Amino acid sequence: MASTIKYQPAIASMSLGRAWVHDFEKKLKAASTSGFKGIEIFYEDLEYLVKDLPPSTDQSGPPTRSQLMAAATKARRICDGNSLTIIGLQPFLFYEGLKDRQQHDRLIEKLHVWFDIVDILGTDIIQIPSNFLPKDQLTGDMATIVADMVEVADLGSKRTRPIRFAYENLCWGTFVDTWEAAWDIVQKVDRPNFGMCLDTFNIAGRVWADPASPTGMVEAAEAALTASLDRLVKMIDVNKVFYIQVVDAERIDPPLDDKHPYHVDGQPSRMSWSRNARCFIYETERNAYLPVERVARSDHRGSGVSRLCVYGAILEDTLGVRAEHS
Repeated sequence: MASTIKYQPAIASMSLGRAWVHDFEKKLKAASTSGFKGIEIFYEDLEYLVKDLPPSTDQSGPPTRSQLMAAATKARRICDGNSLTIIGLQPFLFYEGLKDRQQHDRLIEKLHVWFDIVDILGTDIIQIPSNFLPKDQLTGDMATIVADMVEVADLGSKRTRPIRFAYENLCWGTFVDTWEAAWDIVQKVDRPNFGMCLDTFNIAGRVWADPASPTGMVEAAEAALTASLDRLVKMIDVNKVFYIQVVDAERIDPPLDDKHPYHVDGQPSRMSWSRNARCFIYETERNAYLPVERVARSDHRGSGVSRLCVYGAILEDTLGVRAEHS
């Protein structure tokens, strides 16, 4: 049976320009004018909105809680003025599996601030990307990782307005770099408010593509992707997919080796690729080449997923570019 789901087209605020280059209000106006109905807020936008607030007595350190609440209030007002629903706040970085448990406790304190932020924003989703800190800072112990995720899920469920967590596998994650690994954690956490954010780049970018390869692909890429998507359709409970990010990327030629301009010592090639060469879907003029449609169709496959968030990357400081990419 054909799907009758009506999708809410959304775009990530970061995909309309990074916060230190592009004005938040102008970005959202461009998104609204271009027909988007939803926006995924990147935390750095709030940090930079703080800079537009009246000066505080201390401008040297990170934003204070009160400043972040004021920034969230301003962001919500701008979104409401542009008829944009906020679908989530991300990324809650470097959380699960830390060996440094004092840092873990500090992040839990930070999470309570994020809870208040999402209440103001009017959303109920916080996205957690898989941890990509160096191995010597992390434990690969599944019991610890699951316990960390149970902790945030239980804290979120106790809120007056319960908060959901969307876990996203990054294709360069230290221990969780595939959707299968993320899904295993979601199943073990076993909380109704803990699910997944499926990202076409992070799925195809791990099982199908390889920016360091002369072909741009892993060996037997088509067979590997087919098998992976077949498993995805059979294994994942669609009620655990909170939203989908639709992202493409450039084919890197020459390959992203240690001589490539994008190379950073100690940084995985897929991370360098993500930070420099993400594209919007159908940007063939930028050599976008991932099988995005194929992955996205498997991700939602006629389910109740109603939020598709378009992703890309721009840094140019022009309104024309901002409008084009919205």
